[in-house]
Amino acid sequence: MLKELEENIEIILPKEGLASKLKEAEEKNRPLIIKLGFDPTAPDLHLGHAVVLKKLRQFQQLGHEVVILVGSFTARIGDPTGKNKARKPLCQDAIAHNAATYIAQLSKIIDVSKAKVVFNGDWLDQLNFTEVIQLVSKVTVAQLMQRHDFNKRFNENQSIAMHELLYPILQGFDSVHVNSDIEMGGTDQLFNCAMGRQLQESFGQDPQIVLCMPLLRGLDGKEKMSKSLNNTIGLLDEPNEMFGKTMSIPDHLIPEYIDLTTDFNQETKLGMKTRIEMGENPMEIKKLIAHNLVAQYHGDEFAMRAVDFFVKQFQSKKLEEKAFEEVSGQILRAQFGEQIKLVDLCHFLKGATKSAMRRLIIGGAVQIDSIKQLNPDLMLDLNTCFKIKLGKRAYFRVI
Repeated sequence: MLKELEENIEIILPKEGLASKLKEAEEKNRPLIIKLGFDPTAPDLHLGHAVVLKKLRQFQQLGHEVVILVGSFTARIGDPTGKNKARKPLCQDAIAHNAATYIAQLSKIIDVSKAKVVFNGDWLDQLNFTEVIQLVSKVTVAQLMQRHDFNKRFNENQSIAMHELLYPILQGFDSVHVNSDIEMGGTDQLFNCAMGRQLQESFGQDPQIVLCMPLLRGLDGKEKMSKSLNNTIGLLDEPNEMFGKTMSIPDHLIPEYIDLTTDFNQETKLGMKTRIEMGENPMEIKKLIAHNLVAQYHGDEFAMRAVDFFVKQFQSKKLEEKAFEEVSGQILRAQFGEQIKLVDLCHFLKGATKSAMRRLIIGGAVQIDSIKQLNPDLMLDLNTCFKIKLGKRAYFRVI
């Protein structure tokens, strides 16, 4: 059991803490309290969130108590982003909307009906100023400056607002309030979670252990998956979109995605990574990953359909097998008249600049009814139906 729980965990603080907590739970015949906190800063969850949630599900399946802590108070402060600036605080309406959306999406991975959902505004809003002073007195400035992004900003003469220094203290106090045995998060949350250990000891509680999961890198292959970087695969993405995005990951991320996003057994995962090392076409391995992801979040039937759509849309050379997006000729005529230049139509359909569309056409990447067109100024009759292919993946039918 311990080996399975430790799988994919990047940091355990202290090192033997998980084994010790599990032994304690067994001896006292009680479930552990596993805390996962999040500030509802954006309404959609993605595969990066799922890395932590899947580990949480393992604990839940073993009978331990999962506490989902919604930062209804701390979201109004704004957690430091680690990018040399404070995160913008949210208004109460946005917090409520995002929190409701988050909780609904959690059910894709954990059993929300068996989890305890709490909001830290319920106790942090109740603190008077004296109690706030007493709380912050338990932490020194030197301790706060050990946080990497605070230290970096200080050394680079970047501003650090006082409310940012309060954030990890408040997150730590959340652990005191729920009396958690374990707090989970990504590796970027190590400092904040460790603050919970310190404050629990200050309040006479047994300190929680900290489990940090790796940060899944996004579609750019460099930065962690994040809505703000537009490099995500969302849990609510449509099956075809989820499959297509997965197929677009850089090849060097394949082992990472095998380990952190799929639910294959360990033997299958090792076999897939071996196939890559032996020189097999990475696209074939990506297909297995993409199929697995769609099956996890949408079901096997949609996964099979997504495979079929991808093969026809992006691998088959037969134009009749492609899925064409229909465009109303009536709408086009209302805006452009009876005729339109090819470059203007491409600009309308793709939204890219006209100069970019002109280069695309001259480069031979645009076809009208399967015939390559190289003249950007070609006039098209909008009273007729025709098919247009833009680049490798965009297919339209003017009706």
